[in-house]
Amino acid sequence: MAKGNEAYDIWWEKAGEKEKKEAFRFSDEYMAFLQSCKTEREVSAYAVSCLEKQKYADLDVLVEKDKGKGNLLAPGDKVYRNCQGKSILAAVIGKQPLNRGVNAIAAHIDSPRLDFKQNPFYEDSHLTLAKTHYYGGIKKYQWVCMPLALHGVVFLKNGNKVEVRVGDQEGDPCFVITDLLPHLAQKQMEKKVAEAVTGEGLNVLLGSLPDKEKPKEKGADQENAGQPVKSMLLRILKETYGVEERDFVSAEIEVVPALPVKDIGFDRSMIGGYGHDDRVCAYAALKALLDSKGVPEKTMVLYLADKEEVGSQGNTGAQSVALRNFLSELCAATSDRYQDLIAYRCFAASHLLSADVGSAVDPNFKDVQDPLNANYLGKGMVLEKYTGRAGKSGGSDANPEFIAALRQLFDKDAIAWQTGEIGKVDLGGGGTVAAFMANLGMQVVDCGVPVLSMHSPYEVVSKGDLYQTYLAYKTFFLNFG
Repeated sequence: MAKGNEAYDIWWEKAGEKEKKEAFRFSDEYMAFLQSCKTEREVSAYAVSCLEKQKYADLDVLVEKDKGKGNLLAPGDKVYRNCQGKSILAAVIGKQPLNRGVNAIAAHIDSPRLDFKQNPFYEDSHLTLAKTHYYGGIKKYQWVCMPLALHGVVFLKNGNKVEVRVGDQEGDPCFVITDLLPHLAQKQMEKKVAEAVTGEGLNVLLGSLPDKEKPKEKGADQENAGQPVKSMLLRILKETYGVEERDFVSAEIEVVPALPVKDIGFDRSMIGGYGHDDRVCAYAALKALLDSKGVPEKTMVLYLADKEEVGSQGNTGAQSVALRNFLSELCAATSDRYQDLIAYRCFAASHLLSADVGSAVDPNFKDVQDPLNANYLGKGMVLEKYTGRAGKSGGSDANPEFIAALRQLFDKDAIAWQTGEIGKVDLGGGGTVAAFMANLGMQVVDCGVPVLSMHSPYEVVSKGDLYQTYLAYKTFFLNFG
């Protein structure tokens, strides 16, 4: 008897050589993206660069020039909005009026990480370290004894922005969080895994050289005169970046793995790297939009959101009014009457793919999955009818009519797909941005790439699943509805 998703075909077995080569080519481009974009700011900048190369116009600039005349956009026009440099909205206006809805894809571009606290630096035992606060759901023990990089921005007192990226470029130093040697770790090893490394113990080692120069001026340097190693760190930061200790109050420094993105396996069929959740879906969705040529029947909308890993809060998260305002402005810019009514009907008639990763079956931990309803590497994109935990709480549950229409579309275009959920009932669960989009009246379903070691510093995906997800997103943009 068939065992649920285990009965689905492995895509590699039925793919031709041309398709396999295309999957590997697409994956090579994705790997370069993942290596260079380790924060939501870096992904946003990358997306804007790609959009502008294809002549997408800044919607805010267009609206400012238009002065409210109406009928600003016509079929085929391409626009985008950059939200605080941390989330992106983009659209191609379709032939059909917006009151007939849009085909939208929403992914998130933030990933679990460590953030510098606002007063991070201290000296202890002749070493300088930085205090951090973890962001998103992590296993804290996974972040010790591995090379780390610092990515982010510092805003100076005068308002100038300084970009920081150090730790994963050729010739860079890197950083590390140390751990206790096993010879002295008897008590530590008796603790539960969740307690063996504490949040307050995730302190990043930054330096050990003392500053032998005496401070020339009164101020922060003189205050650290009794902490020569910290003083040396501050001197290096001042000379390298022009920043002072107090400037980190207005900084956003993310601690991310300094590990390279690599092919996994002798057959090179998988990709290992930091941030697959959810940049693998974000990249596939962005490329699907960029590669969808011509004037679509329905308006295509892409939303790359921030803050999903901490609940989608804030003015760059999916719970904000960003998507609602963007669609409302598109409605206003394509019509000169009944704007509020058109926006209302637009939401109600729209369909959205919540493009987020799913958990894949790990042979080392098969007992956490229901094999009849599990996701497997190599079987294509995952369609998840619902998310949430403890009785689907906090999740989104897609309407079967929408799933049926997607099944027909994907089967027609020979897209490899599977269906599953995040794990056995009552073992845990998870959520995506789907619920917030559905609250606007849209038809929404979760779908994306299955992942091994999700939320770890080094996740694994299949190149075949990535490529099939890209193709699924592309045909949804162009052919759904």
